[in-house]
Amino acid sequence: MGARIVAIAASADMDAYEALFRDFGPRIRAYLIKMTRDAQVSEDLMQETMLAIWRKAGQYDPARGPASAWIYTIARNIWIDAWRRQRRPAIDPDDPALSIEPEPDAPKQIEARQSQEAVRRAMERLPAEQIDIIRLSFFEEASHSMIAAKLGLPIGTVKSRLRLAFGRLRAALDEQQ
Repeated sequence: MGARIVAIAASADMDAYEALFRDFGPRIRAYLIKMTRDAQVSEDLMQETMLAIWRKAGQYDPARGPASAWIYTIARNIWIDAWRRQRRPAIDPDDPALSIEPEPDAPKQIEARQSQEAVRRAMERLPAEQIDIIRLSFFEEASHSMIAAKLGLPIGTVKSRLRLAFGRLRAALDEQQ
């Protein structure tokens, strides 16, 4: 049996494949009928298993176990894949979660750009150490302890500078409006 799989892998030996199919086709079908309780589904999965054996024959390693174990593992995995496909809910194209948000209208785009520009101008007025902490915290998503370690500062200093930076940003943004 293992020699047939090796022959299939080595030279695409159709005679070896046919003999393997005759020997294992009915066994795999019976095994899959127990799993699926559906003769037609088990027939389809058996065909898929035999095709996978043809394709994957080069992956069979006789040193790792008997050919029958390898074949039944393929059959089981194909059954599991089919079961998972069956259990997945159908995708509803009208699901709001799948819809693309429309582009904001021109006034909203202008407002967003103005807000971004206001924040950029306000940040330019901050001291460099506060800008660094804001950049690390919000743009690089570093935790306070990571920022403290990276900058060689106590964690309390990081928190204080971040709080001061927000206070200054808030004041600068209020001035701009």
